Amino acid sequence: MSEDREPTVIVKTVTRTVVPLIALTAIALLIKGHNLPGGGFIAGVLTTTAFALLYVIYGLDTVRRDLVTNAGGVGLLSGPTQSYTRAFAGGLALAFGSGVAAMLFDVPFLTQAVVFVDGIPLYGELEFASALAFDLGVYFVVVGSLLTIIAVVGKE
Repeated sequence: MSEDREPTVIVKTVTRTVVPLIALTAIALLIKGHNLPGGGFIAGVLTTTAFALLYVIYGLDTVRRDLVTNAGGVGLLSGPTQSYTRAFAGGLALAFGSGVAAMLFDVPFLTQAVVFVDGIPLYGELEFASALAFDLGVYFVVVGSLLTIIAVVGKE
């Protein structure tokens, strides 16, 4: 198979339709994960799946240039592995910090605190627990590590 072969219009259209749905599902699982099945790990895997699909269809350089670097001047990527390493390290610090924060209130490591918020569209009452900070940390660890693996393997 030739390397300069372009994906079809159908594949590109399906990718543009499916990736936002995957991202939305990942966000929903991340938010509801501390009480229901889901959470940071599965949301991170789904987010990585969306990026992997974009990489396969559009290529690593195109995704880096168009999606990340030019997306509102975010400029997160000096190179993909550096950015993913920062996501991994930040997620690890957040997950660890959410456990240590409980100890500051003289309770055991990773003890959960809860706040209820009413009037959230589509959800009604939403429960924010300190476990959400832990899940968010796990999310960034999973996304950072899996995207680093994909970027390194994809260059070969």
